[in-house]
Amino acid sequence: MPTRILFLLLFVQGTWLWGQQQEKGGITGRESAVKVFIDCDRCDINYIREQIPYVNYVRDVREAQVYILETSENTGSGGRKYTFIFQGQEDYQGINDTLVYACRPDDSDDYIRTWRTQMMKMGLMRYVARTPLYSEVKIGHTENMVQQEVVDRWNNWVFEIEAEPNFDIEESLKRFFLRNSASAVRITHKWKMEFDFDYHFSRTRYMYEDTLYTTESNYSGLDVLVVKSLGEHWSAGLRTDLVSSTYSNLNFGVDFFPSVEYNVFPYSRSTHRQLRILYGVGGAYNVYHDTTIFDRIRETLWLHQLQIAYQVVEKWGSINVSLEGSNYFHDFSKNRIEFGGDISIRLLKGLSLSIEGRVARIHDQLTLRKGDLSEADILLHLTELETDYSVGGEIGLTYTFGSIYNNIVNPRFGNGHYW
Repeated sequence: MPTRILFLLLFVQGTWLWGQQQEKGGITGRESAVKVFIDCDRCDINYIREQIPYVNYVRDVREAQVYILETSENTGSGGRKYTFIFQGQEDYQGINDTLVYACRPDDSDDYIRTWRTQMMKMGLMRYVARTPLYSEVKIGHTENMVQQEVVDRWNNWVFEIEAEPNFDIEESLKRFFLRNSASAVRITHKWKMEFDFDYHFSRTRYMYEDTLYTTESNYSGLDVLVVKSLGEHWSAGLRTDLVSSTYSNLNFGVDFFPSVEYNVFPYSRSTHRQLRILYGVGGAYNVYHDTTIFDRIRETLWLHQLQIAYQVVEKWGSINVSLEGSNYFHDFSKNRIEFGGDISIRLLKGLSLSIEGRVARIHDQLTLRKGDLSEADILLHLTELETDYSVGGEIGLTYTFGSIYNNIVNPRFGNGHYW
């Protein structure tokens, strides 16, 4: 009898401690969530994280408990078949699954994005059900779930280094191109910090009428962006750039641009809709390779800039447009206005229209070289040329008809019309 009483007391005490831990968020905290690594091409990772907040996203596949691989192939109807492979690791070793989703050729981008994410939700349920966070999920995620920070030894920093050499060799032409880049990014709900370094070098040697011509160009630049969140609609930030470019006639250039941004829609809805208005005032100090058309070898400039950007993704299609204007304070005639964007509209069943374009009115080319340019500079576009405008774009109209239920994949001799 004493043993039974002792066992009963221990059981009651354990149950009480478990309840206390649940109330404090100890068991249902974000630390207990499944660690997931997603390997997909052209997927909206921000939308996925917004729709599936009850897992932890990791950047190293070796740290993951669940590895998700998404692959896609063209279907006979002109749509795409998406295959999701779920592979359990660590505590979930041996728990694997494969799910398939096929979209129709006339489905909108938003509809496809929604169902790609829905398939991930479905596949993750068997793993989430084995964690204390199962109580937070009812078909979809509960809206009142509190996002909690996870202990991260990298403190949310992500680093990337890239080297990209490229060369072409012909009998009368030899071309070498090198691109190196490095970046460090830290993004939290309160701060956004980006450091990007790029270095480009190209050398071209070509023979024409027994004469050897050699041309070189290089670019190096460091871009720094620091942004502080000021709520659901406001943010403030500073952008600074250090640049050296033979194309832009810059031996050394540095600028700084403190700015403030207002988003008409809450930032939490940014994957669906944005209307951002940004205004900044800043300065630049430039040292040029050659004297400019304004007889400057170095100068300090002050300017301001206004940007308006609108983005929306809905079932009927998507719109992404921006308008930007700037001018220098010392001479308001030195200004630039740019408008650009892309629009995709689902007009009818199977009929869609896409428009991409940009147009710029350019009156602020202060770095142009003085004097005549060589034929190589002009023909090979090795240096910036004077212009009053820049226009570019494309229009596409697509109509698809026929069977919409052919989800069969046949990869023989390549997919679609390409090998």
